[in-house]
Amino acid sequence: MQIGNRQIGLDHPPYIIAEIGVNHDGEVERALSLTDAAAEAGADAVKLQFFETDRLMSKAAKLAAYQKNAGETDPIAMLRRLELTIDEMARVVDRAHERGIHAIVTVFSTELVEAAETLAWDAYKTASPDIVNRPLLEALAKTGKPMIVSTGASTLDEVVRAVDWLDDVRDRLAVLQCVSSYPAPEMGKGGIYAIANATELPTGYSDHSQTISGAAAVAYGACILEKHVTYDRKAVGPDHKASLWEAQLGSYVRCANESVSDRDIVLDMYKSRAQTDSSPLGTLKNYLLTTEFKTKREASLAYGCDKNPIEKRVLDCERDVREVSRQSVVTTREIAPGETITREMLTIKRPGTGILAYRLDEVVGKVAKRAIDNDVPIVEEDLA
Repeated sequence: MQIGNRQIGLDHPPYIIAEIGVNHDGEVERALSLTDAAAEAGADAVKLQFFETDRLMSKAAKLAAYQKNAGETDPIAMLRRLELTIDEMARVVDRAHERGIHAIVTVFSTELVEAAETLAWDAYKTASPDIVNRPLLEALAKTGKPMIVSTGASTLDEVVRAVDWLDDVRDRLAVLQCVSSYPAPEMGKGGIYAIANATELPTGYSDHSQTISGAAAVAYGACILEKHVTYDRKAVGPDHKASLWEAQLGSYVRCANESVSDRDIVLDMYKSRAQTDSSPLGTLKNYLLTTEFKTKREASLAYGCDKNPIEKRVLDCERDVREVSRQSVVTTREIAPGETITREMLTIKRPGTGILAYRLDEVVGKVAKRAIDNDVPIVEEDLA
């Protein structure tokens, strides 16, 4: 995979994305300042989030626990406060390019892809909840630009399914392991190996820890790192607490690059573990007694391999984010009992409590069993 003139993979230095996200608090000057800080720290790219609150949130939208813990009380008011206009984002893209780094954006709604294409983004990313948003994934794939798909709060089967939808663009596709909790109490770095093994794609890590230690994910096979950066971790907002201070970002970049030298040790350990898991019991017992295994294990313990099993699953700390932030098929108007549902009656919005976005086409043509309100997720019980 390649973004701009930068090759991405295990044979290249880690590609590091400084995630501004919504830590600009809706102020473009703050986003520009964080872009400068990312460039000075040696990051390869900055990333913004492009959403329009009314397109993303239905009236059934809820706050995740971490957002409540950050002092938020209303999901719609929260997002309105954090929006940037397309013209403001254009200034950030220009600043990033002036500073010699890439500009990446997470697009949250299919309807915004056309507007996003008016700016010179170097790549697109999808948020973890949109692992089920097939229309959005396919719309971004059609742009021809590199894509990064994040996978927090998802199962390995869901990751593989999303990659299958994007099979035609594998040559410009990467996947990120992620723990969708802010801050994340568990690292889940073994998921990097699990995803890479299942998809055979460049795999990275979206790091929601509170320290620079997450940069060691490079040793687990991450060829991309995404890390939130903020001007103040004590600031009001949903993501500041799970971010690095901008002054810490340079140390994070250095730690990531230093971890490359230990990658072979950790990946060899995981490879050995994967092989022995499928070996006959006698073969496994014999291998565990060898000097080779003991040497690899001692080296890998320093990286906590024993605490990061080879698995990609939904962690307990992610379950509320999975429900709140995924997108469902949502009504654009009231639908009467007995009415046949057309595409014009539907859109895709949060929360993920209804029929999920990838099933949009299944809902078209169905008959409403009962009255369905406007701007609410459609559930199975609504359909005849």
